[in-house]
Amino acid sequence: MLRLGSTSPDTREMDLDDIFLARLKLLLIMAKAYLKGWPMGEHRSQAMLENARHVESESIDLGRLMNAINHDGATPEPNEYDYLFYQRVKLLAIMVKAVAKGYPMGEQRKAAMQENLDMICQTLILSRGEADMAFLKVA
Repeated sequence: MLRLGSTSPDTREMDLDDIFLARLKLLLIMAKAYLKGWPMGEHRSQAMLENARHVESESIDLGRLMNAINHDGATPEPNEYDYLFYQRVKLLAIMVKAVAKGYPMGEQRKAAMQENLDMICQTLILSRGEADMAFLKVA
């Protein structure tokens, strides 16, 4: 029998955090593409809107969970993100939803989106490692 796929001992099933991070990476790529002025067609706008909705709802849930952990006095695991990170992700999702719906974005809002995007990317680089951020080179 021909066996294809990974032979790594670290192979595991995807969990909800993996799906959230994959959607977040896609949202980052979409936001960077918008800021670079790439054209947005109907399908791209719809994909941006749908992905941003998922990321927003998950960031609200995960942010609430992190806030509850911090108030209970329990120490979160070292690789987990803090409450502020999830608030930034939520803000980015809201901004991307506005873009996808066709609302105008002035220069100040674009600068705020870029700053928020940079902070999220910086947090991901610090927690995940720089090699994992190669996906941003597509945008």
